[in-house]
Amino acid sequence: MIPTVPLASPTRRPPARFAQPVAGDLALACVSVTPEHNNAQVFEIFGRHRELGSLPVLEDGRPIGLINRALFLSQIAKPFHKELFEKKSCIAFMDKQPLVVDAAVTVEQLALLTVESGEKALADGFLITEQGRFTGVGYGLDLMRVIAEQQAERNRHIMQSIDYASVIQRSMLGVSSAALQRRLGDACLVWEPRDTVGGDFYLFQDDADGWFAAVADCTGHGVPGAFLTLIAHAALKQALERHGPRDPALLMTEVSQAIKASLGQIDGAGSASNDGLDAAFLWFDAASSRLSFAGARTPLLLQEPGQAGVEIIDADRLGLGYADTPADARWTCRHIDLRPGAVLLACTDGLVDQIGGPKAIAFGRRRLREALVRHRELPMADLGAALMQELAGYQGSQLRRDDLTLFGFRLN
Repeated sequence: MIPTVPLASPTRRPPARFAQPVAGDLALACVSVTPEHNNAQVFEIFGRHRELGSLPVLEDGRPIGLINRALFLSQIAKPFHKELFEKKSCIAFMDKQPLVVDAAVTVEQLALLTVESGEKALADGFLITEQGRFTGVGYGLDLMRVIAEQQAERNRHIMQSIDYASVIQRSMLGVSSAALQRRLGDACLVWEPRDTVGGDFYLFQDDADGWFAAVADCTGHGVPGAFLTLIAHAALKQALERHGPRDPALLMTEVSQAIKASLGQIDGAGSASNDGLDAAFLWFDAASSRLSFAGARTPLLLQEPGQAGVEIIDADRLGLGYADTPADARWTCRHIDLRPGAVLLACTDGLVDQIGGPKAIAFGRRRLREALVRHRELPMADLGAALMQELAGYQGSQLRRDDLTLFGFRLN
């Protein structure tokens, strides 16, 4: 009998720490045959090595084919095939075009090559070489396992980065949250990103004769939305330093121009991106109890004391910073004289657009107004919690569609 290459222990070459996995890491040393081996000898080898799924065929140490165990045994078991073929060369039943890869090929490249080769490379395996010489067999299951582990590791690093980005975003918002708690005794503030980070933000700034508040919904959610909140928040802070808080409409113009400049959206339709934000900017003058409001597609809900329903104070139908927003756009500043007991609410569309209910339709502003009427006597913190509880009940098993921010206060 012609000797075969002995079967080595099925252990892989340990990859270097932090190195990208390569095909060589999947190589399993195994018994092999040459064209001089006949099919009777191949039958014997498969009988002695029951763990062997495929048998490499080498010529001068270089792979020329691969014999699939199941296919070989099914062929040799056919009537008279053993008698006809057992003395013939093993190349009669070998795959003459197996997938052959160099040991230095990355597992990502290998995965693409395996897909391009079709199902046989996943089922039969692939031959791994160094400088053209056979080093071992790799199997599709092992390849999928390594790809899955690699993807899981990447996801872990990505989630660590996103988790830390959430810390940064929450720290940025925390300054405003603390200022609001110091200034307003009866207020509520809810910020719930759909993902770990979000595209909504709020800003609250205390002043000697009043306060300024902003609720904003930037394009997108998750990481892209969070990036845009950083740009928009910085633009608003700069506008406040430059012009002060008393003219919300002017601040909107400044923020819009800053967003357009930062994102290169000056040329309108010719811009590569079209991102911006919807927002409500509020200035409350403590001496006169007058509220100045500018809205970019974000209205206010107002319930005066003794009023049965809820009034909607409309916003302008023009977002801030978008490519199609004119560079010289101006927003309307509305002035509202508030009486003690008045309740005011501003929220992003993540609340009203949430799908739910038996008909799987949006929560809508009507349900929000009705809920506000039902809970109007509650302290604002409890009122905000009640609204969110009603939204959660309405949402049911539906997925959260968007980020959500809610700001409300009652004038004492």
